[in-house]
Amino acid sequence: MKNNIRVYGKSQNRTALGVMHAYTTMFPHATLADIRKAFPNGINPDKGVPELFMPVGEAMKFNDKISLYFVMPDEVLTMGDGSKVAVAQVWSRPSFERIVEQGKLYGVEVAEFEKTAKPGQRGGYRLEYLNGYVPPVPANGRKGLAWWVWLIIAFAVAAVIAALLWPREKEIVVQETVVERQTVVRDTVYMQQIEDIERNFNAAQFAVASADLNDDAKIALHDLARVMRRNPDLKLRITGHTSAEGDPASNQTLSENRARAAVDFLIHRENIDESRLEASGKGSSEPIDPDNAEANRRTEFEIIEQ
Repeated sequence: MKNNIRVYGKSQNRTALGVMHAYTTMFPHATLADIRKAFPNGINPDKGVPELFMPVGEAMKFNDKISLYFVMPDEVLTMGDGSKVAVAQVWSRPSFERIVEQGKLYGVEVAEFEKTAKPGQRGGYRLEYLNGYVPPVPANGRKGLAWWVWLIIAFAVAAVIAALLWPREKEIVVQETVVERQTVVRDTVYMQQIEDIERNFNAAQFAVASADLNDDAKIALHDLARVMRRNPDLKLRITGHTSAEGDPASNQTLSENRARAAVDFLIHRENIDESRLEASGKGSSEPIDPDNAEANRRTEFEIIEQ
């Protein structure tokens, strides 16, 4: 299928929301059942809620303690029947990659992902129409025009005809093309903080073949503990990854030890309840860039339950 809309985003979960908005732009008659079929729950098993899409009224009940859905007026989806639908806002990196692939089935592509450059800066997205694409307008959204509107249209048409018939020495053709629409959506503060902390933790780096936390890594984990204390229902999975160099079995053990070191610090030094934390290691099995070993050496903080 030819791609008709490109989504530009600076934050993982807001870019995913942009894909959903692009879908409803291309398919304005879609219902809640349609979008659930187009983007099934299995795409995002990390969402922490029973449905990826939920009527806004029901979604707000899940937001009582911690934000789980996009429910602000400029975030919700308007379906073909006029109903308002909220989208789950918890997106891990694997789930984000799946939504990008799913969007391609419906003519939606995602530009290179950009993380927010500065701590506290709000994420967002914008949509760009490709190849002269013009979004359809739902039939039930068209209303009859008032008589005075038709009168204005008649005068305008008459003026155009007169201009075409009037003798002139030079013809000027003006063409206007609308190529994009931008929608900036609300950032969820604690999720933005976790993204920033994850970035700072990875910037600290482990020593080669070591699982010992350095001072910068401990500072990042201290900041993470403060976020968790302010959000007592937040639970995290900390997952270690390594590059492909070396023995796969040794890499697996090293990734597990590094994740466990972070979890142990949060439990024993920051007094975070161990039931709120999980540690796992993936070794070198899930590289994000085959040509960049440094990028593959990373630790991910994934929200698993609220």
